[in-house]
Amino acid sequence: MSRTPSEPAAGWTTLTFVYLALAIVGLIGTWTWNIQAIMQASDFIGDWTMSGPAVSSLTTDLLVAAIAGSVFIIVEARRLGMRAGWAYVVFGLVTAFAFTFPLFLAMRQRRLVMTT
Repeated sequence: MSRTPSEPAAGWTTLTFVYLALAIVGLIGTWTWNIQAIMQASDFIGDWTMSGPAVSSLTTDLLVAAIAGSVFIIVEARRLGMRAGWAYVVFGLVTAFAFTFPLFLAMRQRRLVMTT
């Protein structure tokens, strides 16, 4: 079966590219700050959790969202038959969830387009 010009090639839709762009912004944005923290030899975890109520509120907010997103990734990857959904969660711990969650959403979007 051949693809018509209006069909996205292999699931690469506009929404897929939006998610990929967000993944890149998430990776660059977080690692710009992470590298600065490493270069300054700062107490990364202490800064993250003990810099006042506003930072603690934001930390809690993002942590709960990341946990909910991780559960979503694992459940949705299984539902769609995407292999290694757990890898997005693990790589989120060593890179940034702001990178791996939009990356998962992009790959999920491709899967949805290709299976419909």
